[in-house]
Formats: sequence, structure tokens, C-alpha cells
Amino acid sequence: MKAKVYVTLKSGILDPQGKAVQQSLHHLGYTSVKDVRLGKYIEMELSPMPAEEAKRQVAEMCRKLLANTVIEDFRFEVEG
Repeated sequence: MKAKVYVTLKSGILDPQGKAVQQSLHHLGYTSVKDVRLGKYIEMELSPMPAEEAKRQVAEMCRKLLANTVIEDFRFEVEG
């Protein structure tokens, strides 16, 4: 099984890295870019288990370690 986790800053939280990327893109001539938000992408290989158990475990991992739920949101997909 494979889990794909996406972690992003919550709306309203400043993203200085995103702003730096946006400014760099503008300097390269891509002035149509209005905003950039950066996040994290995490892939995990899981041992075989029922899909609902895998989802429960991945959500728990996100809340306990992979995302700072005070300032970040997360979503994930479990395949296999």
C-alpha cells in the first residue's frame, strides 16, 4: 500500500517562502503569477492492511508528526 500526504499552510498564515518564489517568478517574467503557497509532499509505503485502518493510521501520523495542525492543513490518499 502507498500513502500520499499533502501538507499546506492554512489560509491566512503568511508564507515567506511562497512570496520569495512568487517574486523570483516575476523577475523571470512570469508576472501572471498572483500568489504562491509552498507545502510538503510525503510518500509512505505501508504494510498491507484494510483500507479503513490504513486511513486511520495515516490521519493519526499526520496529526502527531507530519503536520503542525496549528498552522497547517493536510490531506492524503491511500492506494492499494
